[in-house]
Amino acid sequence: MSESSVRLNVFKTYKLYVGGKFPRSESGRVYEVTDSKGKWLANAPLSSRKDARDAVVAARKAFGGWAGATAYNRGQILYRIAEMLEGRREQFVREVGEAEGLSKSKATAVVDAAIDRWVWYAGWTDKIGQIVGGANPVAGPFFNLSTPEPTGVVTVVAPQDSSFLGLVSVIAPVIATGNTVVVIASEKSPLPALSLGEVLATSDLPGGVVNILSGKAGEMGPHLASHQDVNAIDLAGADAALAKELEIAAADNLKRVLRPQPVDDWNADPGTTRMTAFLETKTVWHPTGSLGAGGSSY
Repeated sequence: MSESSVRLNVFKTYKLYVGGKFPRSESGRVYEVTDSKGKWLANAPLSSRKDARDAVVAARKAFGGWAGATAYNRGQILYRIAEMLEGRREQFVREVGEAEGLSKSKATAVVDAAIDRWVWYAGWTDKIGQIVGGANPVAGPFFNLSTPEPTGVVTVVAPQDSSFLGLVSVIAPVIATGNTVVVIASEKSPLPALSLGEVLATSDLPGGVVNILSGKAGEMGPHLASHQDVNAIDLAGADAALAKELEIAAADNLKRVLRPQPVDDWNADPGTTRMTAFLETKTVWHPTGSLGAGGSSY
């Protein structure tokens, strides 16, 4: 009997990605993840309220450093994520194909589009400020400058049916502009999201900038929407009933809320909407001095 015929398969243990580490759910709970035909794929962690709170703490801790990094440096890191994904392309093609019931060619197209989306947002990090900021004309001897700043900690309910391209399309714009994020992955197809955590951990992204939870959006969502240290929420993957519940909870501390927007094709040009949704505008006034016929008084 050959050695290969008696070798046991090494099944992958999927874990959460919180604060740059890979914890199991503190509850010890898991749930079965199956493919489109009902075949068992893996057990995924069933995150609890405590896991959600831990993720917010990690995101808040990382916010200062990430928001304070130069936009150019953030762009470099997002591009590095694309590089790392390119190296693990075949793994994600397999996982996305199983998760969404796609052929290898279609899954490959989805993964390639997700990699390209990281590159696209990497190019926007040092340009979005020129689109939404600028010098304002005012009546008086003042400079008046408006500049965008990140909102803070953002919760994202990831799309349910686009487990990877949709996921990247809602994470990348949030962190490109300096926010940190707590993501509730697709409940039925969480495995590509949990594997993405492994890529992020090796791509120079500081721990806590992205935190990925798997489980039930209906269980974690209300606690994150009402959390006083969460500044905004993207309801991309919430159904109508859950979205309404989370909007009401988010009003308690005046969170920014991005309501669900129907997306027919995640491959389409995403525009800048998801970047500007989680930016604040800071306007600074500065005296220029007394201006007269002779010019500036400086």
